[in-house]
Amino acid sequence: MTTARAPRFRAADLTDFAAALFAAAGCDGDKPNAVAVGLLEADLLGHTTHGLQLAPTYIGELESGAMTPRGEPDVVADRGAAVTWDGRRLPGVWLAARAVDLACDRALKFGTATVVVRNSHHIGCLAAFLQRATDRGLMVTIASSDPAVATVAPFGGRTPVFTPDPLAVGIPTSGDPILIDISASITTNGMAARLRREGKRFPGMWARAADGAPTDDPNALFTTPPGTLLPVGGVDHGHKGYGVALIVEALTQGLGGFGRAEKPTRWGGSVFVQVHDPAAFGGAEAFARETSWLAVACRASAPAGAEPVRVPGERGLARKRAALANGVELYAGILDALAPVAARYGVPVPAPLT
Repeated sequence: MTTARAPRFRAADLTDFAAALFAAAGCDGDKPNAVAVGLLEADLLGHTTHGLQLAPTYIGELESGAMTPRGEPDVVADRGAAVTWDGRRLPGVWLAARAVDLACDRALKFGTATVVVRNSHHIGCLAAFLQRATDRGLMVTIASSDPAVATVAPFGGRTPVFTPDPLAVGIPTSGDPILIDISASITTNGMAARLRREGKRFPGMWARAADGAPTDDPNALFTTPPGTLLPVGGVDHGHKGYGVALIVEALTQGLGGFGRAEKPTRWGGSVFVQVHDPAAFGGAEAFARETSWLAVACRASAPAGAEPVRVPGERGLARKRAALANGVELYAGILDALAPVAARYGVPVPAPLT
């Protein structure tokens, strides 16, 4: 018995499709294409919980007025190498892309530049923005948190305080960049929701039930009162993830001047972007020499199991190249969820490759 192959789509067709949906939902200017590109980039890299799966939810936020479709962010502060925006709940994927591009431009002038965005909407997958900097030979750090959401407890606690608080770093080398995308928690809210929806369990004790007991059941996060995701390090070494969460919350909400202290209630984001130009430090060639040596040394490390050692981003970039060459295979159910949205706006669903 043969299993039917999942349909594949041209990346450009999926981008055009998603952009048409966001334009129809009211986004102006370059926002529809920027959001479509950012979401698809997550799928190309394998971050399928933070790619086009988010599009129906984002469009619902536009329709309800919870996401602002038009206009520009307000400039709160601008000292050249340090910029703060109020995102006015504009599309977070668009704001994050703009912030990375501005930080890159300013880093080329000042050596280092930081852009902080408060009051953004959700920004999707952090890894999707990294190559905007590494393709220019620049090192980038991105962090994000949502001050309206709490699903991760501090180490030793069982009352949630944080979001998963992701942190991503893009490091140029003489070859492929190193693309790091981690979080302060063992897994994400998106993955927990997907596993619950599919009737699956976490691969390990990645959460605590409301009574504090470790569990592999994602349903524990949806009880009343809810359980929590465990920080990176789990029950034994979760102080490490707890520390990362505190850092991310300070970089995003602290520097932005808006966060949990204000008790916001709507899903959104606080964003930190920092870019370094290696040419302003020890030199671009020296930087590439060091980072390339490091990547080669990591890959050459004797494997502990059957698989060779990889550097972060290696598998995602391979997936991206394959998808661009042979077509994008979306995670099951993503296109089905988009179909009624497309029908509502009269946007044709792209045809799969034959």
